[in-house]
Amino acid sequence: MRRKQDLPQKDCVQCQRPFTWRKKWARCWDEVRFCS
Repeated sequence: MRRKQDLPQKDCVQCQRPFTWRKKWARCWDEVRFCS
């Protein structure tokens, strides 16, 4: 199991906050732009 701090991060296009990788985004992480 990976530590949360070791997971990839991105900044949300809408709210500008950083969000981390989630398992549900595993297949489309490159396309994810929004945190929610």
